[in-house]
Amino acid sequence: MKILFADKFPAPYLKQIQEMGHVCTLNPDLAAGDLPASINDFETLVVRSTKVTADTIDAAKSLRLIIRAGAGTNTIDKQAAAERDIYVCNVPGKNAIAVAELTLGLLISIDRNIPDNVADLRNGEWNKKRYSDTVGLFGRSIGIVGLGAIGIAVAERARAFGLKIYVIRRSNRASEMESRLAGLGVRYANDLNELADNCDILSFHVPAADDTKGVIGRELLARLRPGAIIINTSRGDLVDEQALIEAMNDKGIRAGLDVYADEPGSGQAKFDSALARHPNVYGTHHIGASTAQAQNAVAEGVVEIIEALSDGRVLHCVNMKT
Repeated sequence: MKILFADKFPAPYLKQIQEMGHVCTLNPDLAAGDLPASINDFETLVVRSTKVTADTIDAAKSLRLIIRAGAGTNTIDKQAAAERDIYVCNVPGKNAIAVAELTLGLLISIDRNIPDNVADLRNGEWNKKRYSDTVGLFGRSIGIVGLGAIGIAVAERARAFGLKIYVIRRSNRASEMESRLAGLGVRYANDLNELADNCDILSFHVPAADDTKGVIGRELLARLRPGAIIINTSRGDLVDEQALIEAMNDKGIRAGLDVYADEPGSGQAKFDSALARHPNVYGTHHIGASTAQAQNAVAEGVVEIIEALSDGRVLHCVNMKT
């Protein structure tokens, strides 16, 4: 099989795929606009953050499989792929720990003003009085929205900090998950509004979908306590950015963000965002899953998908029944 890797991919796993007899082309500098002219007769396309548009799919002569080397597939036109009988597969759960670690890192950074501490020290400023004025995390309440692999990993780490954990009650949650939640001593809310009423912190770990778009909006933000914290390491379009800016201005809401609605599709670009520039925001560059540990785990998942297809099996398909 001819495979195009349009993003970085760990060398040991690339070699493993080559040793399976596949012809691999690694071109991590390809942007979304470059793909239509580059896809040619490749049978498999592997991407991380590079967008796969309908133009790319229409230009493909032999494409059978698109693999998202990660969990979210909102950057791939899944419907266009389905219309061409092209499987879109992902690698779920492999980067959960990395995203959970960043989530807690953002939360601690906000509570202790760590980035501003560092910036002042680098500029020769000593301001212990300002940076000693903080609350602490122990005993505060965190509402976790979305209990997939990432959400439960966040809950486990939040408990270690002594946070009270709230989640939304679900009648169809698997018994195994309910047992894990019981072990963490979670408390339940009936819906997102009740979660907002009870929590000092809300952390979001849900996919991009019609019912999650703009969920961090004026109605929800109005219910939060002054000085509450929003963490979003999932998808940028969850946030009504203007509403969040207003809430930060009016109520002192603070936010830790790894994702943005209009973030660049490439690894390096200019990014002019009023939200990212806001002094109440500590932002990172969509790096939640970007640890060596996570990327190796995801690469293992990509190898499994390619190996399975060689055996006539399709793993983790998200756009067609298999």
